[in-house]
Amino acid sequence: MRLPVNLDIALTHIVTRKKQTLVTALGITIGVSIYLFMNSLSSGFSDFSRDNIFQNNAHIEIYKEDEMSQPLFDSGSGVVLISNPQITTSSKKLSNPEKLLHDIKAEPYITNAISLVEFSAVYRRGDTQIQGRGIGVDMLDYADMFQTDELMVAGSIQDLRDNLNGIIIGSGIAEKLSLTVGQNITVSSTEGIYKVLRIVGIFSTGSTQMDETRSYVNTTTAQQYLKEGPSYVTTIYANTVDPDNSLQYIEELAGIIPYAVEDWTVINKDIITQDETRQLMMTAISLAILIMAGFGIYNILSTTISQKIDDIAILKATGFNGRDVINIFLSEALFFGLIGTALGILVGICLIGIMKSIYIGQPVGNFPISVEADLVLLSTLLGLVLTLCAGYFPARRAADVDPVEIFRR
Repeated sequence: MRLPVNLDIALTHIVTRKKQTLVTALGITIGVSIYLFMNSLSSGFSDFSRDNIFQNNAHIEIYKEDEMSQPLFDSGSGVVLISNPQITTSSKKLSNPEKLLHDIKAEPYITNAISLVEFSAVYRRGDTQIQGRGIGVDMLDYADMFQTDELMVAGSIQDLRDNLNGIIIGSGIAEKLSLTVGQNITVSSTEGIYKVLRIVGIFSTGSTQMDETRSYVNTTTAQQYLKEGPSYVTTIYANTVDPDNSLQYIEELAGIIPYAVEDWTVINKDIITQDETRQLMMTAISLAILIMAGFGIYNILSTTISQKIDDIAILKATGFNGRDVINIFLSEALFFGLIGTALGILVGICLIGIMKSIYIGQPVGNFPISVEADLVLLSTLLGLVLTLCAGYFPARRAADVDPVEIFRR
């Protein structure tokens, strides 16, 4: 089957200039593969960061916000008598926490909710002490929400429920105080309560700050540290069907809850900002490399047109119009784009596979990168679009060649 004349001419140019074809396709290959690899890398880090956030933070947090005293005015003159604001909140207790938890769980967009008792803790062994944060919770419910059992490096979360005087500590605390499972640790609170607790588990999240400060105890133990009764609850954690839509859920919860409601994006604003900045930088750098590959095609086609200006004049003199000339050179550009993009996707996937097979260590595991279908599609589209754009402008210039002027030379 004979090819259309325009396509046949384009293929002739490509085949007769093999070195030029190879260099052009290689430029697109490098650009597309780097774009796919760098954006997959950025996406992988963002996914890992997001998973790490949800490993220890709920989608929504409900607590009693501190209230500040208002300035005292003289009712007659309006002069401020007392203007030094102070925190007036005497207790962080949530009123009727059982009903509150029941109402939250009844909402259709809530998948899980638990109550907690948080307190400032000091971990002691001998003369060494560490400031930290204790959380009193039903550990099985907590593990069901955050998969804490996967973070345990020693002991078991079940052992905490079975031991009222038990405690699960972070690996940083265990390392600094030279403690292991089965040993005792002295823990005190700001209320002056001291208890000797038995270590029943050690966890590691990979976050130094968390592993060196956090611990888990039974709810009743945390209430005792704060000199409170069995109904005392400071915080409620809730997970939703869609964490990206948590702001809308907060608005709905605000109508039924008389307390502060905060979503995970506010609590982890710094981490999210860092992820967005990194992703923007990666995209900009990889796109710049891809655009440079497009300029390579532009230069090569411009050189080809300059070298074949006589051939173009002959074509136009024998009946080919400007549209035919554009089709010829755009066909060449499209061929470069198809070959270069296909090879670029293949090389990018291979690079991603190699990186993904590298084991970094716990809690990260293998390198956080993977092939994503949407990025492969976007890389393909960008490779082809940039190639066609790079080929159009020199093709347009070739279409404007006046054969009469060329023959006069």
